Amino acid sequence: MHYHWSTLHQGAYLSLFLRTTAHNIRPCYDGLKNNVATSLMRVKLNAWPKGTPEFVSHTVMKEYIQDTSKKAGAESVTIYGARVTRLRKVDRKWDVTWTTLKETTQSGTFEEQEETAKFDAVIVASGHYHAPRVPDTPGLSKAKAQWPSRITHSKGYRSPNPYAGKNVLLIGGGVSSTDLAREIGPLAKNVYQSTRNGEFDISASVLPENGTRISEIERFEIEAKAATDDEALPIKVHLKSGQTLCGIDAIIICTGYHITLPFLPEYHDDATPAERASDTVLVTDGTQVHNLHKDIFYIPDPTLAFVGVPYYTATFTLFEFQAIAVANVFAGIAKLPAESAMKDEYTRKIEEKGSGKRFHSLKDIEEFYVIDLLEWINGYRAKHGLSAIEAHSDSWHLAKAEQRERVKVLLGAGRRRDSGIGELPVLEVCS
Repeated sequence: MHYHWSTLHQGAYLSLFLRTTAHNIRPCYDGLKNNVATSLMRVKLNAWPKGTPEFVSHTVMKEYIQDTSKKAGAESVTIYGARVTRLRKVDRKWDVTWTTLKETTQSGTFEEQEETAKFDAVIVASGHYHAPRVPDTPGLSKAKAQWPSRITHSKGYRSPNPYAGKNVLLIGGGVSSTDLAREIGPLAKNVYQSTRNGEFDISASVLPENGTRISEIERFEIEAKAATDDEALPIKVHLKSGQTLCGIDAIIICTGYHITLPFLPEYHDDATPAERASDTVLVTDGTQVHNLHKDIFYIPDPTLAFVGVPYYTATFTLFEFQAIAVANVFAGIAKLPAESAMKDEYTRKIEEKGSGKRFHSLKDIEEFYVIDLLEWINGYRAKHGLSAIEAHSDSWHLAKAEQRERVKVLLGAGRRRDSGIGELPVLEVCS
C-alpha cells in the first residue's frame, strides 16, 4: 500500500509502506518466472537492461522493480518491513497505522512497534494475491484441516522436491496450476489436474507426460482419520464425470485468491454477494473492489485511490498509467467528474460487464482503457501548459499482438470438455 513512484514527479510529500524488507521478496516458488513478456512490462521511468530475455526469474523481476524505485527517488521515502494495520478517515485526513519489527538491544529478540501518521490521500497498491481462495467443495475443508501439510494452497508452494515419487492432485486449470504441473511432473509419479473446463483453463496439451486432465471434483470422501507420511491420503475423490480417484499423496489447491482489504474493515461486507453491494462498500464476497471510478478512485471519497486492481493486463505498464492518473489528480492538475457522474459511469459498467471478477477484466481492451485515461488526463495537462503523456509505444503493441497469439495457442486445442466430447482418462479404480 503506497504512493506509486510517478507521484514523485508531481512534487507530493509521501511515504511508501512495504511489508517486505529491502532484502527479501513476497512469497513465490523457486522456479517462478513472469508470464507476461518483459517487453510488455517496461515502464516509462526505467528501461530493462539491454539483452533482458522476455521471460526471467522472479529475482530479475525484483531487481528491476528495486532499480526503478531507486532511479525514481522512491527509495528514500520507503518504510520497509511495515505492515499497515488500519486506515481511518478522521477530520478530513487519513490516519495510517502500521507496525514494524524492531530488534531489542538487550535480548536480541524482536518486538512489534506501532506508529500512526496523517495523510491527505492514500493509494492502495497492495495487489489482490494475498488471501487464498479455497473452493467450497464438500469434504475439502475438513480434509485440509486434517492434513494441512499435505493439502495446501499454491501460495505455499516453493519447490517440486517434496513431491518426488508422489501422486499429486492439482485443483484448478489456470496458469499457476499448469506451471506447477510442469515443475512437479519430472519428479512426481503422476500429476492429476482437475478443472471446471473454464474459459481461461490452459490447454491440457502442455501438461507433462505423466500429467492427466480430469473432471471437476464433486466431493471428497474421507475414509480414515489417520495416515502416515508414507501412505496415500485415505481419501476418495469423486469427480463429476462419475469417476473416482484414489491413491493421492498430496493435493495443491490452485484456485486463486480473494480480494481483501483487512486494513479497511469498515468497508468490508463479506457476507454480501457482489451483485448486492451498497454504494459505499469496497469488498463483499472477495471477487471485486466496488465503487471505484475507472477502477482507481473510491467514488464516495476520491482521496482514497487504488492502483493495480484490473485483471488480464500487462501489469507494470498498466499500473504505471493508473499511477500517472492518480498523480495528476492528487497534484491538482486533472479534475474528477462530479460524484453523480462517476456513479452513473460505474452503474453503466456494471450493467455492461456484470459484477464480480469479470468487472475488472481488461482482457483485449487494456490499450483502450489507457487511451480513455490519457484523453481525460492530457486534456487537463494541456490547460496547464504541460506536455501530453504518450500511450503505449508501437513496440508494446507489437509485443501485445504476439502475446495474444501465444494465449490463443495455450487456450486452444487439447482441452478436455466435460460435455462428453472426447475420451475421459482411465483412472485408478478405488477398492
